[in-house]
Amino acid sequence: MADVVIGLDLGTGGVRAIAVNLQGQVVAQTTQSYPLLTPHPGWTEQQPADWVEASLTALSEVAAQIEGQTVVALGLSGQMHGMVPLDEDGQVIRPAILWNDQRTGAAVAEIEAAVPRSDLIQRTGNPAITGFQLPKLVWLRQEEPQTYAQVRQILLPKDYLGYVLTGEAVTEPSDASGIGCLNLASRQWDQDILAALDISPDLFPTVVESTAIAGRLKPELAERTGLPARLPVVAGGGDNAAAAIGLGISDRNLKRGSLSIGTSGVIFAPCDVPTPDPQGRVHLFCHADGGYHLLGVTLAAGGALRWYRDTFAPNIAFADLMALAEKSEPGARGVLFLPHLAGERSPYLDPDTRGAWVNLSLAHTQGDLIRAVLEGVAFSLRAALEVIQGTSPVNQLLATGGGVRSPLWFHLLADVLHTELVAPKAEEGAAYGAAILAMVGVGVYPSLEEAFETLPEAIEAVQPQKHAAYEAAFERYTPLYESLKVVR
Repeated sequence: MADVVIGLDLGTGGVRAIAVNLQGQVVAQTTQSYPLLTPHPGWTEQQPADWVEASLTALSEVAAQIEGQTVVALGLSGQMHGMVPLDEDGQVIRPAILWNDQRTGAAVAEIEAAVPRSDLIQRTGNPAITGFQLPKLVWLRQEEPQTYAQVRQILLPKDYLGYVLTGEAVTEPSDASGIGCLNLASRQWDQDILAALDISPDLFPTVVESTAIAGRLKPELAERTGLPARLPVVAGGGDNAAAAIGLGISDRNLKRGSLSIGTSGVIFAPCDVPTPDPQGRVHLFCHADGGYHLLGVTLAAGGALRWYRDTFAPNIAFADLMALAEKSEPGARGVLFLPHLAGERSPYLDPDTRGAWVNLSLAHTQGDLIRAVLEGVAFSLRAALEVIQGTSPVNQLLATGGGVRSPLWFHLLADVLHTELVAPKAEEGAAYGAAILAMVGVGVYPSLEEAFETLPEAIEAVQPQKHAAYEAAFERYTPLYESLKVVR
């Protein structure tokens, strides 16, 4: 018999569960999906009951795949910023409002009227942001007062799942710091901010360390899933922090961060002291290793390329789109693309900005347009990285996600970002990081540093090359955001 841990990542599109042996190898995995609800333009919601059903099914399937092996812990990860409101009986009283929901503009204004923006940034690492959980709670008080009157507990998505599994309501710093009222210095709820908003801190769960045992699996759920009764459930981390743990990124090496090109594009840079950007242009969160990290986010990265394909070339495979882009040249023959198709986070924090192609002519081809999309995403990430480099410089990024599987985009990103990009040998994502945190939580390894020794080495490194065309294009790209404000 062999011991394994399970990592579970509660994503937006579905839940992924994996079993990892104590040498860090994935030995079983499964995914289950659930629907996304969009009841109004700009609103995104999900039913927490769908999360629970999918998660229990995923855990059952993994347990069946590893029959005969001993499961010693379960670690959690999940989509950040969402709000699950519970009543006094611990029952969900409305659908969860998700991270990418944009309904909370008035609530953000109310928060920043009560607490100066500079104070919010200094205390929590971020201004009030439409996607964060705290504005959702203020919105609920404004718009659904009868529902708000019933609220006795507010949980993040993965923490709600932990509550269902164990009966214990806790959170941990990496996810809690994306709520909007966690004091980064104390890693506890900021009483002054909540008092200014007339919100009781009792609505929020206890904050424990990411490697802490949050609770133990209920016997009835153990029976349903085939997992051991009273299995330790480790608090885990928000999806970005957990994914970074799965790559071995921590404040033990402050020069190495990560770059992810999925639907969104994310640059993750570890830091050992909580030093926010004074303007809040990039996020500052707690890391799951006990330190902190800066996060730069482009909302439509791979999502911009998917939008192009779905809108203009629905019958063309992504590989063929990349082949067309390769027929263009660095600088896309003068075409510029602003990838603000879903508003933008870094460095603008503007949910209302919109995308554009600029400098089109009759001479431009489909390949030029596609290459401009790839370059526009890279320029957007560079704008965020330049802010990060001013506080927490990195000289190497571990590159993950579907976008960097394209050699063209991989090399283009390295060149535009002026940073070495490294492809990890294995990319298992946030569920893998949750499993690593669980190993440390139950003492399989005494520290994350020792757990990181089990991680596979990187397989490919790309050094940035200088291209005058990219530099000239980035100079023309930079003022576009301000210039295009006049057309809103």
